[in-house]
Amino acid sequence: MEPAGLGRRHVSCSRRESPPPDTDHEAVLWRRGMRFVAGLDEAGRGALAGPVMVGAVVLAPWMVVHGVQDSKRLSPQRRSDLFETISRQALAVGVGSASAQEVDRLNVWRATCLAARRALRALPVPVDHVLMDGSLEISGIILPQTAIVDGDAQSLSIASASIVAKVRRDRAMALLAYACPLYGFHRHKGYGTADHLARIRRFGPASCHRVSFAPLAQQELW
Repeated sequence: MEPAGLGRRHVSCSRRESPPPDTDHEAVLWRRGMRFVAGLDEAGRGALAGPVMVGAVVLAPWMVVHGVQDSKRLSPQRRSDLFETISRQALAVGVGSASAQEVDRLNVWRATCLAARRALRALPVPVDHVLMDGSLEISGIILPQTAIVDGDAQSLSIASASIVAKVRRDRAMALLAYACPLYGFHRHKGYGTADHLARIRRFGPASCHRVSFAPLAQQELW
């Protein structure tokens, strides 16, 4: 991926309930000649088990997908339907992940950056600029990037990436539920629900648990 000439900056805006995400942020970059603008978002950063997943989506200026918004506000079926639409219509879609072991070794933010770099490498186009949800920039990339607080409520490409990341992670956790059937991952997706904590207390952590996370790190559950 070739680095572009823009400097790095942060954009902080209050969350808007409406209208839905649009391409205003992308359009600024498109007008500057940046064809491939990648929106990135993560899923699973706060979970006690499983990978951190990052989605990367590059949209065309003419692309319109109705119903896209922050993935957490969508039903599982609606997310799945939008995932299929985004995968068909976007210029490029990439996914990267970092394992529970990498989260424990690096810390969760560095592991998220690792997953983001993998997602960008998975894109089949040379990215000109990155739009990332949140207030922090991705470490370890030379591409210009813009961190947008509440970006999944504002940017269509970031909101699309949030759907991609969430759907792909949910599917990964469904597979983990078969590999580790004692923990009910298909229900809570690795997050710290009462049921999940009770199962860790009963059976101890599995290899897919993040043992650096409290309460596992303090061995409060067994």
